[in-house]
Amino acid sequence: MTVIVGSDLGEASPFTGSNHDIKSSSSGSRTRLKRELGLLDGCSIIIGIIVGSGIFVSPKGVLQNVGSVGMSLFVWVASGLLSLIGAICYAELGTMIPQSGGDYAYIYEAFGDYPAFLYQFAALLVIMPAGSAITALTFASYVLQPFWPECDPPVDAVRLIAAILLAGLTALNCYNVKSVTKIQDVFSAMKILALLTIILSGVVWLSLGHLENLKTPMKDTDYSPGHVALAFYSGIFCFAGWNYLNFVTEEMKDPNRDLPRAIYITIPFITVIYLLANLAYFAVLSPLEILSSNAVAVTFGNRLLGSMAWIMPFFVVLSTFGAVNGGIFAASRVFFVGARNGHMPPAMALISIHTYTPIPCLIILGFISILMLSSDNVYILINYTSFMESLFVTISVAGLLYLRWKEPNRERPIKVHLFYPIVFLVLCGFLVLLPVYVSPILVGVDIMILILGSLFYLIFIKWKSKPRFFVKFFNSFDLIIQQLFLGVLEEHEE
Repeated sequence: MTVIVGSDLGEASPFTGSNHDIKSSSSGSRTRLKRELGLLDGCSIIIGIIVGSGIFVSPKGVLQNVGSVGMSLFVWVASGLLSLIGAICYAELGTMIPQSGGDYAYIYEAFGDYPAFLYQFAALLVIMPAGSAITALTFASYVLQPFWPECDPPVDAVRLIAAILLAGLTALNCYNVKSVTKIQDVFSAMKILALLTIILSGVVWLSLGHLENLKTPMKDTDYSPGHVALAFYSGIFCFAGWNYLNFVTEEMKDPNRDLPRAIYITIPFITVIYLLANLAYFAVLSPLEILSSNAVAVTFGNRLLGSMAWIMPFFVVLSTFGAVNGGIFAASRVFFVGARNGHMPPAMALISIHTYTPIPCLIILGFISILMLSSDNVYILINYTSFMESLFVTISVAGLLYLRWKEPNRERPIKVHLFYPIVFLVLCGFLVLLPVYVSPILVGVDIMILILGSLFYLIFIKWKSKPRFFVKFFNSFDLIIQQLFLGVLEEHEE
């Protein structure tokens, strides 16, 4: 293989402030991400990422903040509607700006370097790896549950299994995109089967006349706005991933057609499934039983399924496995696009010449996700992730409104009614602002991360005349990574 200097990043990467030496392939075929994803793949990615650990963990998080069955069910429905409204807005953004990277691409297009870099920074340190860590911890807890049926499994064992899962699926994603999507299709079907098992069991239980847990649905409701917002964090976390298909737009065969179709099919379907699953939980288990359980689905299975109770942890293991797989696949593309634009180290923009996957991005993301396992409290991780993600989703939809005003004649294959982005913006503003006085430490930590990101922006992006040793170090690092993973920069058509 011959190599030549030069690419979009090779001209002058803002990250290093200098011409660097990463090389791109001049072989016969272009090295770039392949367009291999159709409508079924798109639906599988959305279902596979959304239906993960959340529906098996978050019912407790919602209930402990709002206090009642009725209000919990309201939060679940409202979370689904909010996600659908957001997904409708993202259908316009995704077809107007048909680039991988999702929120990063939209914030960059609307507001420029600084907020786009902050999103990259927050996504790399909090949003993406924390989401993978939460799901991996849930996977590990359910894998080990049969060996410790009367108590919680050891924390170190849970972390070890979660780390093995993250490392293994990162390696799989490095190997082949098509293999990843095939696994996603199979595990998405298994997730729906798991939830249908819960729903049908709940229907049978209710048909036998067990209505005692649903007779006073609004009893003990906590209406305080801050606690309602925190309950929404747990609910919205279960729908996290509705925007992840936008991260891989460049790998879809026909994004203008399949992106909105996948959204309109999957989000309402998942909302109904989630509502019915929670209704089944509340029909079988009392609020006190749900609040005292760290594995609601297992407690549900033990109560209702008798000798077949092992089915629930088995299904949850399959579900969380698929969610981690899809999350790693989609999230790595965010940082790949950021590196391509000079907002991440240039080595993260490399694609393997053999597998056509962004291996450096995947490995860095997997490493940070494993570091996140230092905390085994999934509810704390959920709140940190949800606050930060709500903030940047709000900025993305604000960008939609801004581009409507700034570029009214821009081509928009899908143009939604202004009612949707305005309503979504107001509701997300509520979720971002109200927890400030309920959980000031949570908000304070996330703000400190953004301040740290601002310092990185000043050093790596704005500071153009960096010392020679600084530039030389990064150039050497980039070349080592290229040689280690046999990676080249993406080649574009002329």
